This record gives sequence, structure tokens and C-alpha cells, in this order.
Amino acid sequence: MTLRIEDYGIVGDLQTVALIGRDGSVDWLCLPDIDDPACFAALLGDESHGHWRVAPSSGGGCTRRSYRGETLVLETEWETPEGHVRVTDLMPPRGRTPDLVRIVDGLRGRVSMLSEFVPRFDYGHVVPWITRADTLLGSRRSDTVGAVGGPDALSLSTSVPQEVSATEGIVRSRFEVAAGDRVAFVLSHHPSNEPEPPPVDPDRTLADTLDFWSDWVGQTAYDGDWPEAVRRSLITLKSLTSAPTGGIAAAATTSLPELVGGVRNWDYRYCWLRDASFTLLALLGTGHTSEARAWREWLLRTVAGDPSQLRIMYGLDGRRRLPETTLDWLPGYEGSAPVRIGNGAADQLQLDVWGETLVALHLARSNGVQEDVDTWNLQRAMLDFLEGHWDDVDNGLWEVRGPRQPFVHSRVMAWAGVAAMIRASEKFGLEGPVDRWRSLRETIRTDVLTRGYDAERNTFTQFYGSDGLDASLLLIPRVGFLPWNDHRVVGTVEAVQRELSQDGLLLRYHTHADDRVDGLPGEEGTFLICSFWLVDALHGIGRDDEARALFERLLGLRNDLGLLAEEYDVTAGRQLGNVPQAFSHVGLVNSARILSGIRGPGTRTAGMKEHPEE
Repeated sequence: MTLRIEDYGIVGDLQTVALIGRDGSVDWLCLPDIDDPACFAALLGDESHGHWRVAPSSGGGCTRRSYRGETLVLETEWETPEGHVRVTDLMPPRGRTPDLVRIVDGLRGRVSMLSEFVPRFDYGHVVPWITRADTLLGSRRSDTVGAVGGPDALSLSTSVPQEVSATEGIVRSRFEVAAGDRVAFVLSHHPSNEPEPPPVDPDRTLADTLDFWSDWVGQTAYDGDWPEAVRRSLITLKSLTSAPTGGIAAAATTSLPELVGGVRNWDYRYCWLRDASFTLLALLGTGHTSEARAWREWLLRTVAGDPSQLRIMYGLDGRRRLPETTLDWLPGYEGSAPVRIGNGAADQLQLDVWGETLVALHLARSNGVQEDVDTWNLQRAMLDFLEGHWDDVDNGLWEVRGPRQPFVHSRVMAWAGVAAMIRASEKFGLEGPVDRWRSLRETIRTDVLTRGYDAERNTFTQFYGSDGLDASLLLIPRVGFLPWNDHRVVGTVEAVQRELSQDGLLLRYHTHADDRVDGLPGEEGTFLICSFWLVDALHGIGRDDEARALFERLLGLRNDLGLLAEEYDVTAGRQLGNVPQAFSHVGLVNSARILSGIRGPGTRTAGMKEHPEE
């Protein structure tokens, strides 16, 4: 049976992420980087599309699993009639090559184990050529197999014998572990035209990886409520960052469905400027400024040139072209087809991205990220573009594939971008036509209040003239556009909660409203970051007990490892969408900070005043 999305845990090396199920199987891993083709793709098909299981021969799900302390080292245990065994999985922060280390420890009795290694390059499409060699694994002679296909090569080393079935393209190891026994496996990737790298020492690598994550978490500055949940979400967000480039992925997977069996299946393994900006709010607000500095440098390199050519998303290395194609040989998660790679939304116009990026750069500056002239020049150029285009129709933050519309959120975020520039000039003495910017800020504000608000219903609408609502309207007071006690804000919060709620959690919008505004068939689950926005909004309008109750409920939707996907199906009681989803974990961190009364980044955009008229 296909595992549920919440049955997966992750390990990663700050360049890619592996998904490991409760059955001990690695069912998703892209190498060498998170947006490269997968060598294990069973997540979107079946075992024949690539997996690597290390588990008791008797099979079945684990008895328990957890991360070792506040790290990204995963421990999975099975208690069987024969004994008790633990598999420790980790990916050390990358050195020369990406490595996945799996260590089997016997804890009690004697347990028969099976390693079944089924590599399939190019998302399950290419069966590799299997080769054999002998190397050293630590101080011991190891049995090593290689898998080669096109540009990619893998090597798997272990101290136990490996049986190769060349016709099947499968490598199996059958072995037993008694109490005190340890068997390690090391999987490494390298370009097929280069020599096979020597395997890393498993024990030393484990110690180094534990130290790395403990040191990183030790830099966290957070003294609010729910500290363990917040730190686990921060670790998850860190796992989605690219150490070499500074880019931040929106999620580790592609094509996990927004409704099982549906067609709303998208590739999220790229860096959305919006998602990265939100992620920076959470990291900056908890003391992690180095990520903001790295992202700013990534941004300066990536968007260099004409601001009118700004893309809403890029590859983690900064590449612009992300053509959307389908992989017809993969049936999709639980039959949810098509499976897509690339993302056609990369070509969309989403005006809110300009505002969110300007806000993120201002917040980085305000929180000690060293200033340089290139950053301010970039912001000036971005605002010049926004000044001439803020009232264009666009695709909005939800990337609708229907007709472009005058989305309220897009214009509010344009206002926030202008306001951030004014605040930056006032606070840091940065040069610019501030009087003109103030006039632009008021022009946008007046336009939104006049055309985006429905006085009869006492709510803002999804777009000008829309009958529908949008959960992003909850952000209007968060960016300082209106104060929380304004009757239009209170009315909007109440309307959004009333009309978009499914069993207390929020949809992004009704897909059927306004003649299917997003241009797509089918429905979707409740969107987790929208539900966190509702937490913040309820707190903002004085309904704190209700906000805390909703936050606690959202915490309960995490899996046993503290991970959240993009959405939640309240009917089936299961997670939906790509995982782990940065947006969802950003929502958790920022809501915890707000409910804990912590001010600063992420609570109010760009450090603006709570009441913009002040």
C-alpha cells in the first residue's frame, strides 16, 4: 500500500532532501540537488520506480521513530518477536559528494534484516548498469556496488555481502544483527565520468552531523511558547536552504496532490521569491541572520538586470527557465496524475512578489545584515518597475491559471513594498524620491479602499468586483495597511472565517467562485498557512483564546516527526500536497511568535507602525 504523506520523514544535506517512510524505505531522493532528477521515485509510482529499504526482513511499519535530539538525524526502530533493531539515517552537510548514511544497530535479540536497493535514474525511467568493487568503509573492507546511467553514478558500500541481480537492476543484502552489532551502509553520488569517491566513515560522519545541527539550533533566539515545535520547524526550513547558493526551496517534492486523484499536482522544488521572503521572516525573527545574508546575495546574482524581467521563481542555482513537462511513465501518488516537473507559473506576473521582496530586503537590513550599495540600487530599480505596473492585472499569489485579475492582495503588497522603501529611506538615510513614493503609497491605498472593499458585506474581496473571498486578505493588517481594530479588518476576518472554513481550517479560496477563478478543474484541501494566518488574525482582533485553540489544533496535524505538508484533508484526516512545505512551517513559527507576544520580524512587515495613520 502507498504510505500516507505524513508517514514520511526527511533527512538532508542542505542541497537535497530524502524522504524515508515508516517502513524504512527511501522513496524520494533527487541528486545531486533538490531540483535535479530523482534516483528514487517510488513516492510517485511504485517500488519499480526506485527505492531503498533497510528494515527487518519480516517487513511492516516501524514501532517508533524520532529525530535524535534537535537534529536532522532520523532514528527508526522495530520491535519484532526476534528482537529490537534501530536504523539511523542521515545526510551529512555536503563535502565533496552527496552521501546518505544508514546505520543498523542491534538493540536486543537477533533480527534478520534486508537492504533492498533499487536505483532508477531520471525519475524512475532509467535502469542503471550495476558494477562491483571493494573499498574501505572506515577501517573495514567493504562490499561496494556501483550504479551508472547517463550522467549519474551511485556507489553503495557496506560491510555485509551484497547480492546483485543485474537483470532486475536490484541489489540486496541479507544479514542479521544481534544486540551490540552495527552494520553501516553509505550511498554516494558522483558524475559518471569521474572516479568513484571513497565512502565516508559512518561513525565519524554521524558525530559530525549531530554536532552541526546542535550548533545551528544553538544559535536560535526564541524564548516564547511551544519552543520544541518552533525549533523543529526551523530545522525543517533550514533543510530547504541551499548552502552553496543561498536559495530556499518551497518544498522537497513535486506532484504530491492537493486532492488525491486530482490534477492539481505541481513541482515545488524551486525558489519562489515570495516563499523565500516569508521564510526569511521566520529565520530573522529567531536570530538566524546568516541565511538572510546568503539569500540576499543569491537574489542580487539571480535578478541582476532589468527589473521588468524579474521572475517569481528560479532554480536553486538561479536559473530562470523552468519549463513544465509531464512524466507519463509515473502514475502519480495514489494515481494522482499528471506528474509534473518544472512549473509553468514561472512565466506568470505576480505583482505581490515585488512588494514581498522589497519588504524582505528591508527587514534583512533592519536586522543587522550589512548594507551594500547594490542592494539599495536593486530596490530602487524594483520600485521603479512597481510604480509603473502596480495596477496591472496579474495572476496573484495563488498562481491562478485563469484570466488575470486585479487581485486585492497584489495591490496591498505593492503598497507594502512602497511603504518599506519609505521606511528604509527614513530610518537609514538612503537616497530616493521619498515624496513621490509617499504620493504613490496613498494612491495605491485609496484605490484598494475604493475598489477592493465591499461595503455591503463589510469585507474586502479576492479581486476588484469579485464575489469570492481569499485567505490572503487576512494579511491586510499584518502589513500595516489598516489597523486591527478597523471595522473593515474585523469584518474581513469574520467573513473569511465564515465563508472559507472547512471544519475550522481555511481554504485559500473557493475554486468554484467567480466562474472558477483559477481556471482548473476539481477541488483542493484546506491550506495550512492560511489557517495559521487565521490564528494571527483572530489574535489581532482580540479573540486570543480562539486563536490559541486553533494553533494547538494545527500543531496536532503535524506528523510524529513534527512535519507539515502544504494542505490538509479534513474529511479524510490526512495531509495533502508537497512536503515538507516551507509555507506551513513559516506559518507555525510566526504564529507561535505572535501568540507569545514577541515583536519584530514576521509580526509586522517591515517594522511598520501598527496603525499606519500614526
